[in-house]
Formats: sequence, structure tokens, C-alpha cells
Amino acid sequence: MLRNKANFGVLEGFLTVLLGEPIRIVEILESEGNQQRENDKFNRVDIKARNSKDEIIIVEVQNTREIYYLERILFGVAKAITEHIELGELYSQVKKVYSISILYFDIGKGNDYLYHGQNSFVGVHTGDFLEVTTKEKDAIVRKLPAEIFPEYFLIRVNEFNKVAVTPLEEWIEYLKTGIIRPDTKAPGLEEARRKLIYYNMDRAEQLAYDEHINAVMIQNDVLSTAAEEGREEGREEGREEGRQEGRQEGLAEGLEQGKQEKNIENARTMKALNISSEVIHQVTGLAIKDIEEL
Repeated sequence: MLRNKANFGVLEGFLTVLLGEPIRIVEILESEGNQQRENDKFNRVDIKARNSKDEIIIVEVQNTREIYYLERILFGVAKAITEHIELGELYSQVKKVYSISILYFDIGKGNDYLYHGQNSFVGVHTGDFLEVTTKEKDAIVRKLPAEIFPEYFLIRVNEFNKVAVTPLEEWIEYLKTGIIRPDTKAPGLEEARRKLIYYNMDRAEQLAYDEHINAVMIQNDVLSTAAEEGREEGREEGREEGRQEGRQEGLAEGLEQGKQEKNIENARTMKALNISSEVIHQVTGLAIKDIEEL
């Protein structure tokens, strides 16, 4: 679900709560890196995406233990960095990379379910953090290594044993149990719940739902065409009879009533398929209270 390009909102929601800032995914990148030499090693990752700040985000879901897992994620990050800078480009074009590992095995000892690591340069005697000063386009720019070096997140799903309170905890709870609370407000989870309703249907139910949505789209197109024809007819008769305003209002009112009746009919059909009120609301535009009263 996270890898599907149609589900950017789900992946964006997860990354937003994890990284603590709004994340917008621009594209899902090829996750198997190109080989520079015949004997070069592939960079196989589950998801590799580019965000709106042109940073690279790697997401891996791991079910089985690997002896050299830390070496694996280091290689994946290094490979991603080199894949996205061309020969002759300035080093300023190096992309910031986030490596996020969702782990379903015990990687070691620790009391937390979420660990974060990054390169930093700390004064051996002073304890202060080094701030790098560079000159770009005749301007002095100060950067922290944190703005350049990769960041690593290890999510130890099986170690989460709390009552989920924060949006991040709700996401970890979902990754562990597969359960999404009906009243969730965590970014991405409500959309994930709607998507899972469809993914959990059997093939016959999915085909029936797809056919229904296709029928709804055709009906909406027919209504839109009829509305345009009605407006044109109303303008023509109004010019001929001097009653343009009344004609347009009458047609609009009739079309609106027909559209409302069609939406109600569609909602009843979708409810019969056990589709959630939230999904029906998105498709028909009817208020959830009205849908639940049908």
C-alpha cells in the first residue's frame, strides 16, 4: 500500500508524523539501483521516494533477521547518494537521505521502540556542535552537518507495548497490530483505513466496487453534459422569449434535484456493499449524517 503511487497520502502521513514536519512525496523512485559495473551490487530497497525538498527517503520493511543489517542500510544510503549525483556536478548537489527501517525482529538490546541516529561533530573538549560555514552565490551560508548527513530511523515494532496516544504511537500500533482506530486523527491513517477496506475485499467484491465507481463516474459525466446542454438550451430560449434568467434557474434546479436523487441512489448501493460512510461521502458528496440515515 505504501509503495503504490495512488497512495501518496498514506506514505506522506506516516513520514510526517515520524519526521515531525510536513512531507510531500513527489515521486516513487526505482528501488533497484543501477549497476556501475557488471559485478556491482544492487541497491534493493522496498520504497525509495523523493520529497518536495528534493531529499531522498528510503523505507524498508524487514521481517527476518539479517546478521549485517546495519551494514545493509549503510550501503543502501551510500548507493542512493551516489545514484543521484552526476559526474561533473558540484558536491552541493548531494541529496539528503532519510533511511527508515520498520523491523519485525529483535535487532539488539534497548528499551525504546524508536531509535534515531545521525552524524554530528561535537567538540571533544568544549562539547559544542560544529557549524559549517560555506560561500554560495556570494553569500555566506551556515549549515549544520545534520542538514547534510543522512538520518537513520530504526522502528522496533515488536517492542511497542504502550497505549497509543500520539499520532506516531497510533502509526506504530497500526504497524504492529494492523488495527486502525475508527476515530483516528493521525495523518495518513484515515486514508489507509479507506484503502484497506478495498484491499481486504475479495476479487469479486473489488470488481463489483470498481464497476460501481465506474458507473458513478459515467453518471456524473452524463449529468455534467446534461447540465451544459440545459444551460445552452436555456440561453437560446431565453434570447428568443426574453426569459433567460427564469429558464436557467429552472433547468439548474431540475438538474440539481436529479443529481441529488442519483447520489442518494448511489449511496444506497454502496451501503449494500458495506462500504464505509466516509468513502461514500467522498464519492457522492452527501453528508455522513444523511448517509447513515439511509
